[in-house]
Amino acid sequence: MSDDYYDLLGVARDADEAVLKSAYRKKAMQWHPDKNPGNAEAEAKFKDINEAYAALSDPQKRAVYDRYGKAGLNGGMGGGGGGGFQGDAGDIFESVFGDIFGEVFGGRRTQQRAGPARGADLRYDFEITLEEAFRGKDAELNIPTNQVCDVCDGSGAEPGTRPEVCPTCSGTGQVRAQQGFFMMQRTCPTCHGRGTIIKKPCKSCHGHGTKQVERTLSVAIPAGVEDGTRVRLTGEGELGARGGPRGDLYVFLSVKKHELFERDGPSLYCRIPVTMTTAALGGKIEVPTIDGGKAELDIPEGSQTGRRIRLRHHGMTTLKSALRGDMHVELFVETPRSLSARQKELLREFAGECGEKSHPEHTGFFDKAKGFWDKVTGTD
Repeated sequence: MSDDYYDLLGVARDADEAVLKSAYRKKAMQWHPDKNPGNAEAEAKFKDINEAYAALSDPQKRAVYDRYGKAGLNGGMGGGGGGGFQGDAGDIFESVFGDIFGEVFGGRRTQQRAGPARGADLRYDFEITLEEAFRGKDAELNIPTNQVCDVCDGSGAEPGTRPEVCPTCSGTGQVRAQQGFFMMQRTCPTCHGRGTIIKKPCKSCHGHGTKQVERTLSVAIPAGVEDGTRVRLTGEGELGARGGPRGDLYVFLSVKKHELFERDGPSLYCRIPVTMTTAALGGKIEVPTIDGGKAELDIPEGSQTGRRIRLRHHGMTTLKSALRGDMHVELFVETPRSLSARQKELLREFAGECGEKSHPEHTGFFDKAKGFWDKVTGTD
């Protein structure tokens, strides 16, 4: 066989990257040592075609090779810059075939049993009141979680014994099997990748090395949290596998609906009834605030239902800030009911004294209504 790189791969000198890769795949499959066990000639050809592909698949090395040949790649010609053939043949083979076969060829990347692994993160849902969201809260949570077994110290084996090296995989956690000319590598079916087996499981944890217990954890809920806020407790999640660190615990907060206030970010909204006389004459009333106090509200003369009055800095606290939002009070005018005869008489006298100026919206609406009816009926 010619030692020319193009001849080794069986391609023309103007072959593009796709043609090079396709040709290399065919040649590599033909001469792979696992397909030709004990064949020294096949092993040498496999190395040659890997050397050829390594040079021609690199644009810089290919340019040097086309101009100076192998001597240029080996540093024999000035300005080469190729540095010769670099890399293991197996690495090159895996870079091309890895997307198809993965780690199917034995001996290329021997996978040892898994080491320590971080534990899973946990979620805990916790409901608080709007007042607690305003002030913040130090809470205690009872969390069911796994702890290292105190009888076997996490080994999973009965006291006085210990896990033994798996006889099937000799402790690697992996087994290899021949399938055609491929050497397949799989997780050991006996130890399930752990590399050890337990002949006498701990009676307390049944060989798991952990037991479920309930732990009490303290969590500081900051002032200003909103519905959906999460608080992270580092290292309070599930135990890690094989001595790995614990995961984290995420406390997801939900804020209970309040009977007086509605929240929108830092703002609070409250709907408050006012008497007909207060709305008409104006006055002052006291309204509740989220901090448990009271605030004085000035009701302007002639206030109507739906009017909003803002109380600055009486809203919610803001997370990680000293600022507070505003409280927005919406008025609704309450019509008196269950009137006495005298009250009704006074209201009739009052109605008789009121003119259009006292009820501008009433008068304006019915003027528009009359115009509408005239258009519908065709009367002027």
